Amino acid sequence: MTMLEINGLVASHGLLEAVRQVSITLKKGETLALVGANGAGKTTLMRTLAGAHPVKAGTIRVGGDDVTGLKSHERVRRGIALVPEGRKMFASMTVAENLALGSMAGRAGDWSVERILEIFPNLQKRLHSKTGHLSGGEQQATAIGRALMSNPDILLLDEVSLGLSPLIVDRVYASLDALIKSGTTIILVEQNLERAMAVAGRVACMLEGRIVLEGPSASLTREQVTDAYFGLGRVAAKGALS
Repeated sequence: MTMLEINGLVASHGLLEAVRQVSITLKKGETLALVGANGAGKTTLMRTLAGAHPVKAGTIRVGGDDVTGLKSHERVRRGIALVPEGRKMFASMTVAENLALGSMAGRAGDWSVERILEIFPNLQKRLHSKTGHLSGGEQQATAIGRALMSNPDILLLDEVSLGLSPLIVDRVYASLDALIKSGTTIILVEQNLERAMAVAGRVACMLEGRIVLEGPSASLTREQVTDAYFGLGRVAAKGALS
């Protein structure tokens, strides 16, 4: 079943086209790692999918329904949840209160506070602590938990390891393993190519707003992705490369 279909998507910052003719199709339960250098357009793409940035051209379909013209809160109700770069927590609110905000979308599903705590046990003792007092790893877990509380079909994770120590990143990714296996469709923005290729079934590399390389992780070498990442040879192929 096709869960997400992006066709010819264009998004701009003024006169600058940050996302240029991006087309991606994801089936239910697929995990796509979106990689690329700073300024490649990854965050703008994620924000555009979530409705936080306007679409200039192209279409976005979720489960076959066109959501291109919907506002961000309407897209949450259609099953898209974004964990933004930098986490964007409500620092004066507790973990429990932040999680409760996620459930306000009113979508039916299996995600609950109890299930969030199973995946992120480090939040168990911090449930009634204000998020402004949490560590970076605890804040990231709360941000992911808040998104999951909306019972999304599609989870957008932007720079999940940004600003975290290697040890905390290991813990976050250990928790994400259960999430990836849960059947949620995920797009993961990650600067660490090794981690990205290890957890995602597919990899797409952006360069100057375009997808310049896409294929199954198992069929792409680190060298191929690195060349696309830096624009070496202007790789412009889609699909698995041998």
